[in-house]
Amino acid sequence: MHPWWRGAVVYQIYPRSFRDTNGDGVGDLAGIESKLDYLQGLGVDALWLSPVHPSPNIDFGYDVADFNGVAVEFGGMPAFDRLIEKAHKRGLKIILDEVLSHTSDQHPWFLESLKSRDNPKADWYVWADPREDGTAPNNWLSVFGGPAWSYHPVRRQYYFHKFFKQQPKLNLRNPDALQAALDVLKFWLDRGVDGFRLDVANSFLHDDQLRDNPPVPMAERTAHHWAHAPNLQRRIRDSNLSENRTVLDRIRALVDSYGDRFVFGEFSEEPRLLGEFAGANHGLHTGYTFTFLEDRQFKPKIFVDYYGFLNSIDGLWPCVTFSNHDVPRPVTRYGRTMEADSALAKLELSLALCLKGTVLLYQGEELGLPDGPIERDQISDPVGQLYFPYSKGRDPCRTPMPWEADAANLGFTTGRPWLPIAPAHRALSVDAQEREAQSVLHFARGAIAGRKKYPALVLGDLQHLRSTNQVLSFERTLDAQRIVCVFNLTREPVDVEITWPGNAQRLSALECGGARIEGATLRLEPLSAYVALI
Repeated sequence: MHPWWRGAVVYQIYPRSFRDTNGDGVGDLAGIESKLDYLQGLGVDALWLSPVHPSPNIDFGYDVADFNGVAVEFGGMPAFDRLIEKAHKRGLKIILDEVLSHTSDQHPWFLESLKSRDNPKADWYVWADPREDGTAPNNWLSVFGGPAWSYHPVRRQYYFHKFFKQQPKLNLRNPDALQAALDVLKFWLDRGVDGFRLDVANSFLHDDQLRDNPPVPMAERTAHHWAHAPNLQRRIRDSNLSENRTVLDRIRALVDSYGDRFVFGEFSEEPRLLGEFAGANHGLHTGYTFTFLEDRQFKPKIFVDYYGFLNSIDGLWPCVTFSNHDVPRPVTRYGRTMEADSALAKLELSLALCLKGTVLLYQGEELGLPDGPIERDQISDPVGQLYFPYSKGRDPCRTPMPWEADAANLGFTTGRPWLPIAPAHRALSVDAQEREAQSVLHFARGAIAGRKKYPALVLGDLQHLRSTNQVLSFERTLDAQRIVCVFNLTREPVDVEITWPGNAQRLSALECGGARIEGATLRLEPLSAYVALI
């Protein structure tokens, strides 16, 4: 019997933007509960909830002020307990997003730590003395730009923050701090959650000598979606240490002790270390890098190279993800458009559901949503405030879910939404797509169901991975079952010579865009997928 998460389809919910039931303009857990039938009908296996803990929302939940609580604006702990009970009754797993590398500067742990250099939690965070000239201890940079150190006059020391200065870095080299982090996971496992997504799981440990990061050579520096700072340095001292695995092993052992639970991680830097940080018998169960999340080119070679890398890692079960709360949505990223593109949306879903791995879908991906437009005075994300006009930050991919085309605020809230409703999403609302037989939503449901019918697509190996400038092809195999998958990722028709029987059984639920066999030739229309049992 294989673990439930292998080959599962995990649906990420950004609670603030999913559905609001009390009219305050912020999505809540009752809103998620009200859409459980929709999620069950979509065919997903698990719901990954972005952080629901109390937070001052400098980074909208990724700055946690109380790991063992649920934010009042989301409904508090009673709403969470009710959600998990109702989800489990429908066969849906609940995965929590946990941020163990840092906390809010309003967390009681940090408030205690900064009091003095000798209090019980003094070493729970990464503190260091200034250099002789009073400047920061080393050259580490924040992911969001500027030094990764902030001076605190109470301790007359600097503290390390990989992200915003309001997110001080936990020192998980301290055994008491590490145990406290593990106790957080134990608290929620005891409450019945089915697993965790661990934020920046590559950054639990830092270099204990605080040595400088080496610079990235000028010729190799490239744009990095909304943040350029990470490309200025090789981040091998502030994070991405091989010994980071020791913390991941502790987490894995705890999660495994609860039976069939699941823990996966975000590995946002140094993808080469993925095999050290996740595997069959070490590290986390799996994890994802940003290879498919940052690259704006929908090119076959990108997939061939990355899966060639994944296949070289013995025992690694992959994650497949093209979308999440941090990056432009696939239709916008790959299509360079803020408008709907159902053909591209269907192709992206087909590819994700045919590739090997646990599939992570982000809310609205099943609708083919593009990013929402955000004006300068509407930006909530501090990343957008910092990088405007180069970027509007992460708000465009976080605009509220469109449920009803003719309702106020598209059925998201009766109040004023925390982010503006995207006008282009009206025609893409759930109820509008329910009425349209050829909609992206109907395709997504069918494709998820189609994937589940064939063990080779859920659990099989990925073999014979090939690409041209236009076409990506591979086979999924398990025992005697073989499925060939061919994708035209361009907007031009293309012909492919077939090497399998022309009368192979077509898996129409996963196909899109138009493909036909003529003799020994597969003719693929633009943005199309051919999937067949051979």
